[in-house]
Amino acid sequence: MIKYERNFKVNAVKLSYERGKGQLAFLARELGIAPSYLYKWRQDFEKFGTGSFSGCGHPNLTPEQAVIRELERKIKDSKISLQILKRGTKYVSQGKIMTKNFIENNKSEFSIAKMLAVLEVSETTYYRTKKQELTDTETRVILLKQEITSIYYEFKRRYGCFKITRELQSRGFKIKNSSVKKYMRMLGLRRKIKRKFKVTTDSFHNHYVFPNALNRQFTVTEPAKAWVSDITYIQTIKGFMYLTIVMDLFDRKIIGWNLSTKMSTKATTLPAWEMAVNNRKITKELIFHSDRGVQYANKLFTDTLNSSKFVRRSMSRRENHTDNAVCESFFTFFKAEMLVGNKLLSRKQMRVEVYEYIENWYNKKRRHSFLGYKTIEEFDKAYLG
Repeated sequence: MIKYERNFKVNAVKLSYERGKGQLAFLARELGIAPSYLYKWRQDFEKFGTGSFSGCGHPNLTPEQAVIRELERKIKDSKISLQILKRGTKYVSQGKIMTKNFIENNKSEFSIAKMLAVLEVSETTYYRTKKQELTDTETRVILLKQEITSIYYEFKRRYGCFKITRELQSRGFKIKNSSVKKYMRMLGLRRKIKRKFKVTTDSFHNHYVFPNALNRQFTVTEPAKAWVSDITYIQTIKGFMYLTIVMDLFDRKIIGWNLSTKMSTKATTLPAWEMAVNNRKITKELIFHSDRGVQYANKLFTDTLNSSKFVRRSMSRRENHTDNAVCESFFTFFKAEMLVGNKLLSRKQMRVEVYEYIENWYNKKRRHSFLGYKTIEEFDKAYLG
């Protein structure tokens, strides 16, 4: 590569200003240089002025420019370190072999020295581990840890050891729950913690209260034989929203639901019921069980259900949450799996999140202990033969 003297560059730039920008290509040919050189020299001159071209083309920076350049370098270095930490921390917690694998898989993007420094791994440990031969058992443990970690984050930290065990078994791994529990403890993986939720039932009214026909018989042998329903609140940036669900006790599927900003019947129980009857037809006697809240007991909702000759109403006893335990349980893990640790969302965002949780996660992918750790889709498929 030809090196040009500083005076030559300065004179070339000054001449380019005299000729005008439209003549740069012609001037470059006259000087016997590539036009790109001339463009670059002009940029340097405009940026650094008389401090330009001080040896090998590197600008002689002013003190202020030197500070800015150093800050830019540090910011870039911090971003790289953050990327390494975000990707690599979980592998460090899994041991030397996993750390070595992470470094090997990412050395095309980051320097080995940088990764070792950020992850606080000694060079000796890394190269010693790299030379070690793995036994079949060690290889299997590494694969299991990788798969457990993958499942844990794939299902958004909603699964504990029992469901991760079932998921592993469905993927062909032969493993016991005790082993998964041990590896999860080693990896520092914990399921989201449950929390209590606010009761939304207003049962102090003058409407007729139906007797408890369901009587806690939460196991049924066919679809559309017993449905349960309830309402809970969800906090958002702009106040509460109210989630109403209708669940079929046969497969625990949420066949009807609605998310609203009001607690009226038209905003809660009625649209959830309408979705349910559209999704699952009623062809014989159905017990519809709920609490005794005004949204379920009022005339509008009662008349709607009475219009179907197959529906038999059932309501929980006063302040007896176990009479509707399945719905209570759903709301408990709904809030544990979707809301715990999440920042408050807007109402629009919450609608998207609730849809994603019910329709794409709970009804399709979640493994249910009641169904023998099958998904609802797997259970229904087995029932239909």
